Amino acid sequence: MELIRYLSDCFFTEQQLLAVSGIDAEELAVLQRRSMMPRASYRLRLDVSCDSFFGQHEEHKAMAYYARGYASWIGLLQSLHGDADAFRVFAERYRARLTQLKAAGLCTENPKLGAGLDEHLREEWRHFLEGTYGICTKTGLPEEIASKELATMIIRDIIGKPVEQALSTRDRICLTLAVDLLDTASGQFAPHEKERSSRHLLIDEVRKNYQL
Repeated sequence: MELIRYLSDCFFTEQQLLAVSGIDAEELAVLQRRSMMPRASYRLRLDVSCDSFFGQHEEHKAMAYYARGYASWIGLLQSLHGDADAFRVFAERYRARLTQLKAAGLCTENPKLGAGLDEHLREEWRHFLEGTYGICTKTGLPEEIASKELATMIIRDIIGKPVEQALSTRDRICLTLAVDLLDTASGQFAPHEKERSSRHLLIDEVRKNYQL
C-alpha cells in the first residue's frame, strides 16, 4: 500500500521512536500528558486477513507514526522541568528562525508574526502538541514550523493580489524565495492528502501558474 510505504519511509513508528530516543512507552505517554511532547501524526488500524493451506488467519493491529524530528525533541526534554519550559524553548527557536529569515530578506507585515506573535505562538504550540506539524513539515520541529508559516503568509499575500495586476519584479523575487522556502520545510504528504495539501496548492500550483 502506498500509504504504508510513505509512512515507513518518512516517519518513525512509535516503537522506532522509543528505541531511538531511549525511553519506554509509559515515559512517552507521561510527556504527552504533561503537554511537552507531540502526539502521533498518523494512526493506522490494520485488519489483516490471510488464507493459506493452513486455513484462515486474522490479525488486528494499531500503529502510530511520529515525525522523525521528534527524537531530537525528546532528547531536549530530558533537561527541562515541565510544559512551561518546553513551550519557552519552542517559542525561542521559532522566534530565532523568524529573525534569521528576516535577515535574509524574508518577512511579512501579517500581524500574526508581529504584534500578535505571542498569541500566535500559543496556537502554534497547540498544533505542535497535536502532531499536526509532523504531517505538514519534514521534521515537525519549531524551525520548520516557523519557515512554513512565514512562507505561507508571503505566498498567500502575493498571489492574493488582483489577477489583472502584474507581479512586480520585487514580488516575483519574494514569491520565488517564499515558495523555495516552503518547499524545503514542507512535508511530502500522504498520497491521499496531496491534492489538498499546501505542497500542491502553494508550491506546485504556484510554480506552474507563475512560471517560477
